[in-house]
Amino acid sequence: SISFFPATVSMNMLAKLPARRWWYLMPIIFITYSLAYLDRANYGFAAAAGIEHDLGITQGTASLIGALFFLGYFFFQVPGAMYAVKHSVRKMIFYSLILWGLCAAATGFVSNIPTLMAIRFILGIVEAAVMPAMLIYISNWFTKTERSRANTFLILGNPVTVLWMSIVSGYLIEAWGWREMFIFEGIPAVIWAFCWVILVRDKPADAGWLSAQEKEALQQAMDREQRDIKPMRNYGEAMRSRSVIMLCAVHALWSIGVYGFMMWMPSILKNAAQMDIVAVGWLAAVPYLAAICLMLTVSWLSDKFQNRKLFIWPLLLIAAIAFFASWMLGNQSFWLSYALLVVAAACMYAPYGPFFALIPELLPRNVSGVSMGMINSFGALGAFLGAWLVGYLNGVTGGPGVSYTFMAIALLASVVLMYCVRAQNEATSPSAEMATR
Repeated sequence: SISFFPATVSMNMLAKLPARRWWYLMPIIFITYSLAYLDRANYGFAAAAGIEHDLGITQGTASLIGALFFLGYFFFQVPGAMYAVKHSVRKMIFYSLILWGLCAAATGFVSNIPTLMAIRFILGIVEAAVMPAMLIYISNWFTKTERSRANTFLILGNPVTVLWMSIVSGYLIEAWGWREMFIFEGIPAVIWAFCWVILVRDKPADAGWLSAQEKEALQQAMDREQRDIKPMRNYGEAMRSRSVIMLCAVHALWSIGVYGFMMWMPSILKNAAQMDIVAVGWLAAVPYLAAICLMLTVSWLSDKFQNRKLFIWPLLLIAAIAFFASWMLGNQSFWLSYALLVVAAACMYAPYGPFFALIPELLPRNVSGVSMGMINSFGALGAFLGAWLVGYLNGVTGGPGVSYTFMAIALLASVVLMYCVRAQNEATSPSAEMATR
């Protein structure tokens, strides 16, 4: 059933929470994840700009190289999340920023295929814990009624980065080449690492910019949220739970569409319209602009109505239909087919905020962080399959039609599973709220 009641945390409690958390933390969180996304997504532009020709890479090998990042990402999600929970998000992200910036810049110096493959795999390893660690960080600082919007500002680093990266990368490649693009776009992460470690503290209790009263109000709100969640003894119990298993499958299938689209969109556009790399960059940016607008709207509605599923599966269904319709049009109308891809992209990205807000609402605090790592690791596995198979199918068939269908089927499967997830009633009734005061 659909719930439209107010959030669990009382309005009096919310009024006491420090609003400046948003102004202080969100820019830091956004920039950090933006840099992570920049250094994983720019390979698609190098592929469109001729890295395969320069290094003698075949189409099958190219799709594997593009996907190797996600294989490293898959294997190290859970270990990274466990470290973040037990030790420090702050320290782990600091070292990750330095390492992934160096790996990304080193891509500009590669001269053979094995080195490129190794760098892409290592890049996936050092970035693996970033997403679950940031989600854990947000769950420590923002309440249930804020979490969808907070998650969305984190994940906005994805489409916003690809939006400006699509344009900037096109100009960098045209002016210098794909090698220089990797170098110029890898250096900022190393510089930002030192800003991160100075500005960030792991938990509100460690923050010098919050008063004792503000820390207490925030902690009370967090403790209040845990009362209605069924406790779990350990990580094993959480990993075997129906909710975690189904959400893992949902995220894997969903990511096939997202990352298949992201990695190969520049090449698909370039081949379909026979345009130069700068024009491709501008066209590739538009879907992410649409995604940004829809993500902000959906996250606000999700927090307002406190019904996460309502803002996840219907949007994924629209994305699947848009992909299929784009394939049906084929080359008959490039611009209409392109418009449908814009719709698909926006609807694939928009549900991320509600999806990751749902996890800590289903699972207790002692296991939710590592569960997010597990769920995100299966998203990485889906991303690997999407990035690899979409590129492979494009090469084998000579066009994007089959890969569009593949992504649409994966999204439809994620819709069915997400619909079947048993999300608990995400808000209490007004009478229950009064009883808990």
